[in-house]
Order: sequence, then structure tokens, then C-alpha cells
Amino acid sequence: MSIRVLSSREVYRNKWLRVREDEVERNNGVRGIYGVVDKDDCAIILPIEGDTIYLIEQFRYTVLERCLELPQGGWETAGVNPEELARGELREETGLLAAHMTYLGSIWIAYGFTHQKQHVFLATGLVPSNAHPDPEEHDLVLRTASTAEFEKMLLNGTIRDASTVAAWGLYKLWKERNAIPVGGPKPGPSKPFKPIRAKGKPVSRIIIEDRR
Repeated sequence: MSIRVLSSREVYRNKWLRVREDEVERNNGVRGIYGVVDKDDCAIILPIEGDTIYLIEQFRYTVLERCLELPQGGWETAGVNPEELARGELREETGLLAAHMTYLGSIWIAYGFTHQKQHVFLATGLVPSNAHPDPEEHDLVLRTASTAEFEKMLLNGTIRDASTVAAWGLYKLWKERNAIPVGGPKPGPSKPFKPIRAKGKPVSRIIIEDRR
């Protein structure tokens, strides 16, 4: 390794993360410190039914904006089965159950300062259930868009979540290599799909504003 750890100390922790400060020495002999945020693995899910993709709108405190993104999150527990986590997050945030979960890969989230892996899943064969958001997710709103509308929002800056952008890139590459039609593979037989309510509100379709 080009950086050697001389010492490490934890400077802060809460139920969601740990912060440590490492004293390091680079292979050029220069010493310094490196602050690292440690978080347990999380998952991000692409819920696609036909040509419809399901998104979450919520207020993101760090940027003080309401943001659109794919369902995602973690359980603040080490060693969780990635698919179990992804299915749990999908149901918690959207009220959807998936007949099929396809693992697309994993990404590191902001590894310039954070140690956290995010597992990426495609969810198809969707059927409605009940959403169970965490208390911190009190303002979640479930949205839908066509895949074309979704891509337009990525390009015009409506969606700027890095994990959402990266997950869509993985999905597109997987789809191209497997010759899957837009909207994902056709699911097997399932119950009729009905509009879903999240937090007592109906699913709403997104109206795209062209910001070019």
C-alpha cells in the first residue's frame, strides 16, 4: 500500500456511523492525518415494472433540498445479507414486494472520506404491500416515471444523487450485455398491479420540466 497507518483513534460515533482519525505515512515519507467515516453496508434498488420506475422523494438535510432518488438505505448492522437488506428497504420505503431480485454489483460511496459499500439490485415482478418507513423517513413520497422521463431527469439535473446515477449506469450495462429490453426482464405470473399508497398518499407521476 502507498499509505501506512501509524495509529488510529475513534473520535465520534452514533447509531448510524463511526468517525476515526488515522495518523498515516505516505510512501514518500510524508506524514499526515486521514479522517474516515465508517458505515455498514447498504443497498440501492431499481424497482422497474414494464416501463415504469419507482422513485423516492424526500428532504435531504445535508443539502437542504427535497430530492428524487432510487429507494436505498441500510440497517446499521454488520454482516446483513445484501438481498435481504434490499428487499427490506424496498418494502420499507415503497410498500413494494419483488418476485425477482437481480444483483447488479456493488459500489463504494464517496470513498474519498467514507468506508461504505452499496449493493445494487434490480427489482421486478412488483406487487403492493404496506410501506414501513423509519421515523427519520417521515416525509417520504413515492413517485413514478417512465424510464425515458427518468433519464431526462438525470440529464437535466432534477436527479443529482450519485448512487442513483451509478446504479442506473450498472443497470444499463447489465441490460446491454444480456440483451434485456427497456424496463427490465418480463416478470413471471404475479398478482394484478394496483396503485400503491405511501404514508396515506397515492402514488404520483412526475411531470418533467425541461431545464436545458
